[in-house]
Amino acid sequence: MARKKDQPVIDKDKIPRHVAIIMDGNGRWAKKRFIPRTMGHRAGMASLKKVVKACDELGIAILTVFAFSTENWKRPSDEVNYLMQLLAEFMRKELDELHQNNVRIQVLGDYRAMPADCRIEIKRALEMTRANTGLIFNIALNYGARQEIMDAAKQLAAQIAAGEIKAEEVNEEIFSRLLYTKGMPDPDLLIRSSGEKRISNFMLWQIAYTELVVTDTLWPDFSEIDLIRAVIEYQQRDRKFGGLSK
Repeated sequence: MARKKDQPVIDKDKIPRHVAIIMDGNGRWAKKRFIPRTMGHRAGMASLKKVVKACDELGIAILTVFAFSTENWKRPSDEVNYLMQLLAEFMRKELDELHQNNVRIQVLGDYRAMPADCRIEIKRALEMTRANTGLIFNIALNYGARQEIMDAAKQLAAQIAAGEIKAEEVNEEIFSRLLYTKGMPDPDLLIRSSGEKRISNFMLWQIAYTELVVTDTLWPDFSEIDLIRAVIEYQQRDRKFGGLSK
């Protein structure tokens, strides 16, 4: 990624391993331009493509994006249907390039509730990139953190009932293995676009000590430079994890 004249300098030795993003502001971006909300979602998808590439070039190991929540089904059916079509289109158009760049695609959430064409494209992406060893690209689809925690609790209860584990043996590590992100480090950095200051039921367990960066930039306007600025802000934080500064 070529560095522009006014682009801030990033410390390559302090790159976060795992970056999570709440992609917010597509609707407001469209409203400001007096165009349909669907066009905002399409513009947001273009921003996502740029950010995935930038994360890969920066050496970030894992990128997790909040694409569609369990609560998003409450939106108007026309908008939901368009989002599903856009998702399937993104998978079809971008999969080959992502695969060539050694990106591994994973889905967090229950995508079985998605329309058939989406499920087909998702399964194809998961299978094609399964053995890739580069950037892990997690797409949170039909995802809700409370549902994720409940699913893990049910699995744990079943294991205890079956005698596979004793209740007193349960610890954070064991519980974490039952989450959708099993085997991955927790996010170091969570970015939320559009200026909203809330978590919106996203990765509630995993972000206990994640550094949060909120930008007023609406997601369709979010660029590689916005990503770099967020990473630089993260690099300036003193991460104490409940302890004292070093």
